[in-house]
Amino acid sequence: MNFIEKIIGSLDDKREWKAMEARAKSLPSEYRNAYNTIKEYIYATGGVTDWKDISRIFNGILDLFEEGAANGKKVTDLIGEDAASFCDELVKDAKTWKDKQRKKLNDQIGHN
Repeated sequence: MNFIEKIIGSLDDKREWKAMEARAKSLPSEYRNAYNTIKEYIYATGGVTDWKDISRIFNGILDLFEEGAANGKKVTDLIGEDAASFCDELVKDAKTWKDKQRKKLNDQIGHN
C-alpha cells in the first residue's frame, strides 16, 4: 500500500484522486512539472493527512494552473518566485503528519 492509498480510503476519493492526476497529465509540461514538484514538496515537508484538505489544495492548484495555461501565463506569474512559500501557505491550515505525530506523542506520554 503506497502513501496515497493509505490516505485515500474510499472508492469515491480514489476516483477523485485519479481524476486530479488525469487533469495534471493534461497540463502543458511547465505546469505538469510544477504540479508534480509541488506535490512532492508538500508530502516531503510533512504531508497533508486529511482527504478534504488534499482535495482542496490540489484541485485548487489544478484550477489555477489550468486557468494560467489558458491565459498563456508562466507558472511563476501565478505562484511567485518562492514556490516553497506558496506551498507552505497552501497547507498552513491543513492537518499534517507532523500534527498527527505530535498528538500521538502527547497522548502516549500523557497516559503514562
